[in-house]
Amino acid sequence: MPQKAWSDKRERQYKHIKEGLESRGRSEDTAEEIAARTVNKERARAGEAKTASRSSVDDISSGRRGGLRSHRGPGGRTKEQLYNEAKQRGVKGRSKMTKAQLERAVDR
Repeated sequence: MPQKAWSDKRERQYKHIKEGLESRGRSEDTAEEIAARTVNKERARAGEAKTASRSSVDDISSGRRGGLRSHRGPGGRTKEQLYNEAKQRGVKGRSKMTKAQLERAVDR
């Protein structure tokens, strides 16, 4: 659901993303959640949010990621996401693993 702290630009962005997701068959609740998360991430990247996670600021933009992954099917988790999950699980040798090796280690 749109928040009052968002600027007019962010409100338009939210509405545009939500409508696009709904037109592609997502439920209204799912579309709202994805749109809000996307807008909040863009706000964090632009320095408009009070707090921001490292992945919100350092990761590639949502629009760019969608463009890169749009023709390859679901891209799954990034190598950084897999690495962080492996770190939480205490996987040994994770720093030298490839993305495929990290996927196998985390999915065990």
